[in-house]
Amino acid sequence: DRPAVARLTHATLRKLFRWAVTRGDLDRSPMEGMEAPPPVPARDRVLSDEELRVLWHSLPRLGKPFDPFFRVLILTAQRREEVARMDWSELNREQAEWVLPATRTKNSKAQHVPLSALARSVLDGLAEGSTWPKRGFVFSTTGLTPVSGFSKAKRRLDEQMTERLQDRFSAWRTHDLRRTVATGLQRLGVRFEVTEAVLNHHVCGARSGIAGVYQRYDWASEKRQALEAWAGHVARVDEERAP
Repeated sequence: DRPAVARLTHATLRKLFRWAVTRGDLDRSPMEGMEAPPPVPARDRVLSDEELRVLWHSLPRLGKPFDPFFRVLILTAQRREEVARMDWSELNREQAEWVLPATRTKNSKAQHVPLSALARSVLDGLAEGSTWPKRGFVFSTTGLTPVSGFSKAKRRLDEQMTERLQDRFSAWRTHDLRRTVATGLQRLGVRFEVTEAVLNHHVCGARSGIAGVYQRYDWASEKRQALEAWAGHVARVDEERAP
């Protein structure tokens, strides 16, 4: 039921057995003649404003740390594991910024994420004030390890959303939140390059090839404006009546 995992497993085993044949450990690969699983279809799931509103209104029932965790996911558009391992030492409330070190990003490039006023208020709630801790995982149940158990939390969230949306509910994945934010930014008139910078995509039409060598502008100001605009949109959606 996980097409991407099936395809990766097939490719890995095929290489492994080919290597075993070259070493003389096997006469032939047991993968010979086995067809590869079909390619994984591209996902295009985007949550509607109604779904976003119901999601936002359902989060309090999850409690900490998942309530604020999902809110920060929605407000920053960063990857699940990047947010899950967020450390207080990476945050600067005065500069309203989260600096993701290169060692923690998918493309191994440091990412500066502006924190909107709404995102800061979520973090203030976790810190129980405007003075944030100096270190330690932001989202944790033990204080020693980052938050985990995403599947269980997501099932509870789906149950809440199904109850409120009923036949209008459609399955979604946590990663779809990034696509939802990206689509929302485009709707708000944010430039494509800025949206890509917010998502920390290192290869796009504007920054690949020779342009990527000389294009070093980081879009810091534009990213801040974009995420503030997105937070404003989320706030407006939140104010509407949930079903």
